[in-house]
Amino acid sequence: YVPPQVRKAQETLDDKKREELGRLKKMVNGLINRLSEPNLSSISGQMEELYMANSRKDMNDTLTDILMNACVTAVAMPARLMMEHVLLVSILHHNVGIEVGAHFLEAVVKKFDELCKNDAEGKECENLLALIAHLYNFHVVHSLLIFDILKKLVSTFTEKEIELILFLLKNVGFSLRKDDALALKELITEAQRKANTAEKKLQDQARVRFMLETMLALRNNDMRKIPGYDPEPVEKLRKLQRALVHNSGSGKETQLRVSLESLLSADQVGRWWIVGSSWSGAPMINDTNSKIQQKLHIGKVSSKIMELARKQRMNTDIRRSIFCVLMTSEDFLDAFEKLLK
Repeated sequence: YVPPQVRKAQETLDDKKREELGRLKKMVNGLINRLSEPNLSSISGQMEELYMANSRKDMNDTLTDILMNACVTAVAMPARLMMEHVLLVSILHHNVGIEVGAHFLEAVVKKFDELCKNDAEGKECENLLALIAHLYNFHVVHSLLIFDILKKLVSTFTEKEIELILFLLKNVGFSLRKDDALALKELITEAQRKANTAEKKLQDQARVRFMLETMLALRNNDMRKIPGYDPEPVEKLRKLQRALVHNSGSGKETQLRVSLESLLSADQVGRWWIVGSSWSGAPMINDTNSKIQQKLHIGKVSSKIMELARKQRMNTDIRRSIFCVLMTSEDFLDAFEKLLK
């Protein structure tokens, strides 16, 4: 039961909070709409100020929502625009804290997984994959996640997956080769094996042949064989990133070395990759079948002490046991020992 006056206070607080969030959303939206390469420095500075003035959670939620609405559309997004949006996230990730990039990455990966399962018709999957690829390009996430996604796509191996593999390799293939040549080689071997065992109609497709040729070009480090491959825009924006990141030495340390499985099951198993979000090991979602109430062993306590505990409003077992320990201990060492037990 919530008394009316408390309820009223909560409602006004909610309205106030809603108003604040609406104002914050407008401000962030205004900055994102004006985002371009020349004014990236001033906009990232203003975003950092907003992070200092508002709660991190509110800012992360607002920024992620606005970026997702801007970048995940049914039509293919221009690569340049996509890069600028991700570059802003990477600058905030390095300057404000890794939870900025982690929050955005988790939202993108979950949405990508959901759309892949539902076989979305539009270009949303490509747009989400481009976001993940550029998060890797701008050192927000480690190559481990990219390899996980590629392995997942290769294991499914339908027309749509082949298209996505090609799209991803074109964007980050040579960076992957630089980071982990052996893992890329294994992936190429697996893709070739899949292509050989695929159905006849898939084998004959020009797209499958083109994908295998692209992979061989990657393995042989032959950039000319990949049509439309241009590393210039990414390199240019990386230079800009180095200029805008305050502690430029921390490129590798702030990379999130997180796997696809960890990101998808974050709600069940916690987010170990964010500092302060470590998790002890029992599932967070209560399993009602295996829920066993812990009994607190506080020995025999007189009814007088229990009555005192009740008067002092010790309304849970743990509070009562701590109260009884403190009231019945001989000295501080005795209290310490009992509390430890």
